[in-house]
Amino acid sequence: MHSDAVASRSADQKDSRESRNGGPQLDAVSLAIIEQLQEDGRRPYAAIGKAVGLSEAAVRQRVQKLLDQGVMQIVAVTDPLTVGFRRQAMVGVNVEGDVESVAEALSAMSECEYVVMTAGSFDLMVEVVCEDDDHLLEVINRRIRAVPGVRSTESFVYMKLKKQTYMWGTR
Repeated sequence: MHSDAVASRSADQKDSRESRNGGPQLDAVSLAIIEQLQEDGRRPYAAIGKAVGLSEAAVRQRVQKLLDQGVMQIVAVTDPLTVGFRRQAMVGVNVEGDVESVAEALSAMSECEYVVMTAGSFDLMVEVVCEDDDHLLEVINRRIRAVPGVRSTESFVYMKLKKQTYMWGTR
């Protein structure tokens, strides 16, 4: 994204984003920096600065502020299969009582990589990353189902991952 494109972002788009999430207000330049880093998390600040019309130092300060505010993280994303985790599953969880306390308990488990409260057939959806089928069985049967308040689970074992991306930009 070039600096002229950054300048052309509409105020309506910015205002609607701010009112939707209630988080920190992000201007067009911060959004453009985020998009640059989503394309390549190792992109040099000087290159980002050139693309968005700021100095390298100004980009460095903005990135640090975005990190400090919890707006974004810069992390290495691995393919679980290549680092020894042969089994992934999404687990739908139905809860009796307080959904948040169950979500907190599941979030504390290292195998639970993604925990989200939902509306619909399940109260929670939990992505689990395990070494193998035995490990997955142990996590679901002995740990997730043992959490007080868990009424039932339904597992969706991943057979093959076709797409995983973090490139939704800043729409």
